[in-house]
Amino acid sequence: MNPRGGTTDRPGRSDQSDRPYDIVLFGATGFVGRLTAAHLAAHAPAGLRWAVAGRDGDKLGRLRDRLPGVPGPDVLRADVSDPASLRELARHARVLATTVGPYVRHGEPLVAACADAGTDYLDLTGEPEFVDLMYVRHDARARETGARLVHACGFDSVPHDLGVYFTVGRLPEGVPLTVDGFVTVDAAFSGGTFASALGQLARGRQLRAAALERRRREPRPTGRRAVAPTGAPRFAGEVGAWALPLPTLDPRVVRRSAAALERYGPDFRYRHYAAVRRLPVALGGVAAVGALAAAAQVPPVRRRLAGRLRPGDGPSAERRARSWFSVRFVGEGGGRRVFTEVSGGDPGYDETAKMFAQAALALALDDLPETAGQVTTAVAMGDALTARLRAAGLRFRVAAEH
Repeated sequence: MNPRGGTTDRPGRSDQSDRPYDIVLFGATGFVGRLTAAHLAAHAPAGLRWAVAGRDGDKLGRLRDRLPGVPGPDVLRADVSDPASLRELARHARVLATTVGPYVRHGEPLVAACADAGTDYLDLTGEPEFVDLMYVRHDARARETGARLVHACGFDSVPHDLGVYFTVGRLPEGVPLTVDGFVTVDAAFSGGTFASALGQLARGRQLRAAALERRRREPRPTGRRAVAPTGAPRFAGEVGAWALPLPTLDPRVVRRSAAALERYGPDFRYRHYAAVRRLPVALGGVAAVGALAAAAQVPPVRRRLAGRLRPGDGPSAERRARSWFSVRFVGEGGGRRVFTEVSGGDPGYDETAKMFAQAALALALDDLPETAGQVTTAVAMGDALTARLRAAGLRFRVAAEH
């Protein structure tokens, strides 16, 4: 145990006692980066050593001057196009959190630097291709050095991963379990999420190749099964809405948590849906996704769409204040059925910044399981991060049990 509360005795863990920073936030001047910095400044405990980093020192300085609390974070210069600067960041931090995407284009040098330095890494990616490539290329090295590589630490995929973890904890142990998740959102679309989605839709071949390579290399749980099949569209009477399968990163993350944690039982299945009250809206949503997928295949059209909502753009505080999300879960096993819910405010910005900042604080400060390599939020921080998020205002509740 180190004096700040985190574990340092993981196998292969690099010595971090002389590192000047507990947390470094890279990409702090982007829209979500600024919100994350503000949350850290407002909620970091006394004595936390942290810094904001990016390529524009003047912007970082102005950001620091606007943050609450004295003293503010240090300012560090680094650029995704300068791998040496990223290696320097990684050597100086215990936890390095990055908002700089799309990650499949900009993310790997920082993952590599953290894996080599034994530095815990967090990001906000929703890009399955990137996550699979980082597993193939850097998981083994991170296990050697003790680094935890934790992807998808925002709305992708914290509410879903921790929501299933919370639900499983209310079901019997040692029996087959099934969980269905139903997502409802009223919010403005994130520019970063839109850019990532467009990029992934345009990279179907690369996405499939990365997933196949990961399947070849990743060991499966012995004597247990964990799956996340794509469900069929249906009317889900248990939540009173039309359920449309969501082929996002979230069910893959849940499946990996289930494969790693025996608490999910000997045979676990998760299905992930968007919940839509009215059938015409559901049909329109399916058509819109199909049209976007088709448009993403045409480079001029894709560039035009990308220009309409750029990463770093975001809605006003007033619009964010009206935004909300709810993820309802139906879990079954061992003769029991439980209904749970994870909910909160604006998912793409305010709550994502909260989740991201609290995940960084959990890795830096909390007494966590001894893990290394590419791990999910449930595996790396399950109970600790759930408790932090509840204290920060997200709602985890049991709606019914029978």
